[in-house]
Amino acid sequence: MLPNPWDAGTAIYLCQLGFKALATTSAGYAFSRGKQDGAVARDEMLQHIGDVVAATSLPVNADFLNGFADEPQEVADNVTRCITTGVAGLSIEDSTGRNDLPLYSHDLAVERIRAARAAIDASQSEIILTGRCEAFLVGHADPLRTVLARLVAYAQAGADCLYAPGLTEEEEIAAVVRAVAPKPVNVLVSGFNSNFSQAQLADLGVRRISVGSGLALAAWGAFIRGAREIATDGNFEKLAGGARFAELNQLFTERKEE
Repeated sequence: MLPNPWDAGTAIYLCQLGFKALATTSAGYAFSRGKQDGAVARDEMLQHIGDVVAATSLPVNADFLNGFADEPQEVADNVTRCITTGVAGLSIEDSTGRNDLPLYSHDLAVERIRAARAAIDASQSEIILTGRCEAFLVGHADPLRTVLARLVAYAQAGADCLYAPGLTEEEEIAAVVRAVAPKPVNVLVSGFNSNFSQAQLADLGVRRISVGSGLALAAWGAFIRGAREIATDGNFEKLAGGARFAELNQLFTERKEE
């Protein structure tokens, strides 16, 4: 289980629940800064990643988007920068952020993973490289076929873990697991497929589960419902479901004293 905090406070809370590792969420952090996902600049994202790493002693996987570059050598350079934050892993996705060409070409996407692998190897670190295919998220015409072909190629190019956010069916997940075996597969669980349990995914052969922006969106959902109630009805009933001030205050007091 790899839950995704969006700041130091949420990282600390997840740590005290007993999770063994964490991952950043580009969307969760972007929304907290009043920006759309993908609009956070590289250096700001690196600072954020470093803040999450420093918040606990847990290993952290960085959601490093598309490596903040198109060309493989620039991806490698930025991966080297990300390594200096102290992360234990990072992911590189094949989404361009462009409406006219949402995914990099197959060959370029593979070269980008290969460049990230070379940067990690040059650092002589044991950082885990996750190769991501975004075909389901960008509305590709034949997403599963594209995911299978690309994840196999990313594995061959040096990705340690494979990831295709947006999988919703057991058959899709099982097909991905089979295609890249014996390398591990990460599955995203969020609002669109929250019917899955950890045990079900493990039975399908999934080795890692993350929630992406799921926790951040859950927090935003509670905030929006409470704020709308105040704005439209002048009532405050939804505030009753909030976290306990004393619990959080005590948690961070103990943190300060360490």
